[in-house]
Amino acid sequence: MAWSDEESLLESKQVQKTSLRRSFSRHKRTICLVAIGYGILLFLIFMWRLASFDSPFSTFAATQEASEAYYDVDVLILGGGVAGVMAAEQLHKEGIDNFLIVEARDELGGRMHDYKLANYTVEVGCNWVQGTQTGAGPINPIYSLALKHGLANTTSNWEDLQFYDEKGHAGPDFKDAFDRAEEAYKTLITRAGERIDNHKVDLSARSGFSLTGWRPKDKYEEASEYYHFDWEWAQAPEQSSWIATSFNNNFTFEASRGGFSDKNVLSVDQKGWSTRFPPHQSFRPVLTYPTPPPHPPGFKHILQDEAATFLQPSNVLLSSTVTDVTYSNWGVAVKLASGVVLKAKYALVTFSVGVLQHPEDVKFVPAWPEWKQEAIDSMKMGTYTKIFLQWDEKFWDDNEMGLYADPYRRGYYPVWQSLDHPRFFPGSGIYFVTITGDESERVEKLSDEQVIDEVMGVLKHMYPGKTIPRPKHMHFHRWYNDKLTRGAFSNWPASFYVEHQDNLRAPIKTLYFAGEHTSFEFYGYLQGAYLEGQKAGKAIAECVKKDGRRCPASRGKDFQNKNDYFPQWYKVQEVH
Repeated sequence: MAWSDEESLLESKQVQKTSLRRSFSRHKRTICLVAIGYGILLFLIFMWRLASFDSPFSTFAATQEASEAYYDVDVLILGGGVAGVMAAEQLHKEGIDNFLIVEARDELGGRMHDYKLANYTVEVGCNWVQGTQTGAGPINPIYSLALKHGLANTTSNWEDLQFYDEKGHAGPDFKDAFDRAEEAYKTLITRAGERIDNHKVDLSARSGFSLTGWRPKDKYEEASEYYHFDWEWAQAPEQSSWIATSFNNNFTFEASRGGFSDKNVLSVDQKGWSTRFPPHQSFRPVLTYPTPPPHPPGFKHILQDEAATFLQPSNVLLSSTVTDVTYSNWGVAVKLASGVVLKAKYALVTFSVGVLQHPEDVKFVPAWPEWKQEAIDSMKMGTYTKIFLQWDEKFWDDNEMGLYADPYRRGYYPVWQSLDHPRFFPGSGIYFVTITGDESERVEKLSDEQVIDEVMGVLKHMYPGKTIPRPKHMHFHRWYNDKLTRGAFSNWPASFYVEHQDNLRAPIKTLYFAGEHTSFEFYGYLQGAYLEGQKAGKAIAECVKKDGRRCPASRGKDFQNKNDYFPQWYKVQEVH
């Protein structure tokens, strides 16, 4: 019995040791798993912090508590066009002057861009104040600037129009077609409102024309339709929204719909003082005031003169092209082509939607959220090309305008305007023709000599029997291939939703967006850029004042398909 008890005791101790070893092994595995999990957690946190500012300028992203001294300015404004300057003015009004406008050209103005053709300043970019004011109604803010800064301007007489075809002066059939096209366009606009009231989906303007009974049948109707539609929107009806086109028309030209007026004024400014910010290689450019005789300012001088009322030399950096923009929750770093890196708490991007559609022009890190990229790629950029030609002597008719109907191609050098006219630049010998859209993109691929050859061919059709010499000067701006614009102005396609437009404007972290393309009412127009710049400036000012605690959350998001594309007319509100 004694031996048996001792054997049992030994066996019991061995069982206990085995149990303890198993228990220790389990605890060891548990500890290892916890350690591994903790390591993975630390790695994920590190990667998240890194991703939040995945930047070649990583020192800026190293800590959330970046010191005030580490920022060059509170706000970087990328682009010195209308939106950028008006955002800067709004910041100034809010008491914030620690900002910097970064502009690639050697002056402010953006797409308000001119060219010196012999002794005349011609506007290769924006040329008209479109919509002015009706009575005591809302005034176009661009018209306000024109009045404030003394823009030399005049109106165009749209009725002073001569019709041409391949045989010269066209007969009354062309004028009849023109009148029918004008009525068809008015019907298109009116029926779009009815479509909204009936909660119907948007369609292309081409579908709208067809549904309202307009189907061009010959060269005269095609040229007339081009004059009323493409010449305004820079793209064809097939490429344009029926409803948005109507909105855009009414909010600019129809006073009864809250618009300004149906009056346009043309800039013919050839003289005056120009407050210019010259190129400078240092971080802070020097503001200089030229002595007489000044450079003819053109249309853009109204923006430059407005800028001079509040900008300081330290607020503008010219001749500086942005190549990279890196953003996070804690700031923005902007790299220039010169290699200089600028850092700010916030940045406002006023690049055209065309530039944003070309990531090879400016790289943004991190990449856009899908909802932002979809909005950018869904909006279209129209191209509007004015080809200026100058001769020693005028050979064309005395009319202000001409409309040419080509027998083979719609939109082939169709709209002609004479600047050698008593109301413009008499004796200048300048005649210019406008092309748009796909035709503009085609022509940009040609050499200057090839363009002149095509133009001369059209002129020989328009003025048969006349000996027409080649022009002594010719100039046009290649907007589509200009890396600073990638087109002339935005155009709303039928596949573009209101939510897309909201997403275009919506900020991402510390990055804000403004321009004519972010305007619901005035996309494509200078007044759209003006008002959007003001809005963005006000939003950023709130962030700066409250040190980020009052920044509005981004409204950008994915959305699902629905038929309610546009709000009712009476629900749209905009402060002019």
